[in-house]
Amino acid sequence: MPAASESDGELPGRELPNRELPITPRGLRTRSSLVAAARRVFEESGYLDSRLIDITRAARCSAGTFYTYFTSKEEILAAVLEQARDDMLHPGTERVDPHENPVAVIAASNRAYFEAYQRNAKLMALLEQVSNIDPEFRRLRRERADAFVRRNARSIRSLQNRGLADTELDPLLASRALSSMISRLAFNHFVVDAAGGRAAADYEGLLETATRLWVNALRLPCTDDGDAL
Repeated sequence: MPAASESDGELPGRELPNRELPITPRGLRTRSSLVAAARRVFEESGYLDSRLIDITRAARCSAGTFYTYFTSKEEILAAVLEQARDDMLHPGTERVDPHENPVAVIAASNRAYFEAYQRNAKLMALLEQVSNIDPEFRRLRRERADAFVRRNARSIRSLQNRGLADTELDPLLASRALSSMISRLAFNHFVVDAAGGRAAADYEGLLETATRLWVNALRLPCTDDGDAL
């Protein structure tokens, strides 16, 4: 249910080419090798300092091979981000039973999201960097954020229809606020604190706090002993 979102203004800009995938197994393997190599290079060197020659060397291929599949560094970065999209958008949430205790669903979804964010922390830092300087990647980031917000809004609306969540809340605005909170918590925990060498907050404490804030914000009901349903 809960996941992350970044709220950014949408800026106009060029659109990245949307090439069709290769049709042969060899072509798919070569392209996949280039994307994997690009991810390693971007995560190690950052986007601005990465060069195409670094990517081709890491993939052990020629520049000609690179241009068979991609036109630019921007295009292959978009492919790297697209490859990680499913992991971030559906980070194991298929294992969460929507009919369970809603607090348990929120906790399980937050855990799955934080684990996915941790796996992709370097890539998330990269997206933060590039979206600040490139309008097209800002648009991609906005689309990613909106996908999370819409999904979480549907979950909040479902809880409202079941008489469990505060019906006076606008589900879309509530989702945007709560999703943004989770996103920044993850960014600060797995990117900022890690890069700064500071001791990060306890992981279980982070999860418990994030879930408690979700539950309290939605005003989910509690049992007689004070535990949330």
